[in-house]
Amino acid sequence: MKLFTSVHDVTDINALAAEALQLKQNPYAQQHLGKNKTLGLVFLNPSLRTRMSTQKAALNLGMNVMVLNMDKEGWALELQDGVVMNGSTVEHIREAAAVLGQYVDIIGVRSFPGLKNREEDYNEEIFNKFVKYCGVPVVSLESATRHPLQSLADLVTITELKTKPRPKVVLTWAPHIKPLPQAVPNSFAEWMCKADVDFTIAHPKGYELSTDFTDGATITHNQDEALADADFIYVKNWSAFEPYGKILPGNDDWMLTNEKLKVTNDAKVMHCLPVRRNLELSDEILDGPSSIVVHEAGNRVWAAQAVLKQMLENL
Repeated sequence: MKLFTSVHDVTDINALAAEALQLKQNPYAQQHLGKNKTLGLVFLNPSLRTRMSTQKAALNLGMNVMVLNMDKEGWALELQDGVVMNGSTVEHIREAAAVLGQYVDIIGVRSFPGLKNREEDYNEEIFNKFVKYCGVPVVSLESATRHPLQSLADLVTITELKTKPRPKVVLTWAPHIKPLPQAVPNSFAEWMCKADVDFTIAHPKGYELSTDFTDGATITHNQDEALADADFIYVKNWSAFEPYGKILPGNDDWMLTNEKLKVTNDAKVMHCLPVRRNLELSDEILDGPSSIVVHEAGNRVWAAQAVLKQMLENL
């Protein structure tokens, strides 16, 4: 594996999830792979779980790790070609990415969407230019449209905790006070549509995701109907795809509560975190036995380690 940006970069998602769970049982067995190798983590946006879990995964594999918060510590990047750089940008992404590739063996990049121009965001300009110019394998630490390390960890968690061969998994929209990207729901939907699960997406009217990510999913605007007999519930807010990046009025009653869980199959509740308590998810769920959000976050290490292991094996 030389590139990890989406489920489409994975030959066998079940095998990758199984490998992650094997690494969880024996985290340090492959340290020889990372000896004298360096992982560079480049963040253009904030991170807690992605940064710490990926760094831990690399250390488990014997790698050195360097972290650059480019939004705070790097030069302002120019993305466009053929421009006269007489404005606020200081360094072109061509040189920045190429130089970083001289210092590390694998690069991880995190870059959020602007949520202003859908075409620009969904073209993944920043991420794709890092891939084009750095000259080394690249891992997505979340891009404008996807968060594959999170989605792999979600699959690992479902694989680990499921009690029947083909569980029912529901992705349900939740309220928020500001527009959030579609990256996590896009990515989760994309992975679940390829997994051996019964997958349903529930959201209010107007929050349809791009059909590029939801082919194979059952989609409904009735949350109670979707939750019936669910084994896993993934809670996440996202802004509208059309009109792009907008919050639509109403829908405050979509927050998940214990009352809503009564129709499920004793469902386990998931969230990528961070979560706004009593807005996206109620205290009673987050602090109760249904929540597996911390367990899910713990599996971020093993997901990242499985991906980095496969990359190291191909260096």
